[in-house]
Amino acid sequence: MATLTIRLPDDKHARLKDLAKHRFMSVNKLIEELSTLALAELDNEVRFRALAAQGDSARGLELLDRLDRLDQHFGSTSKPAPPAATARGMGPLSSRGGHP
Repeated sequence: MATLTIRLPDDKHARLKDLAKHRFMSVNKLIEELSTLALAELDNEVRFRALAAQGDSARGLELLDRLDRLDQHFGSTSKPAPPAATARGMGPLSSRGGHP
């Protein structure tokens, strides 16, 4: 197992310590879990981009249009994300645009 030394601002370190305490774990374990999440996110993005490169964009847009029509037909039960969450990229993805 490797040892890693990182530099963080004192306030960020204090917040990470508080978060780890809140989750009943060490800062080391918290950083390990956060690293795992970041790597899984990267793996998913790489996989998505590889699949998207193989896909047919016209067919994809056709499927999105069908989903939009179904949503309109059955009525959407989901509520849009608050503007602040959407601005941070945390809201629901739009059918055309948004983050992959």
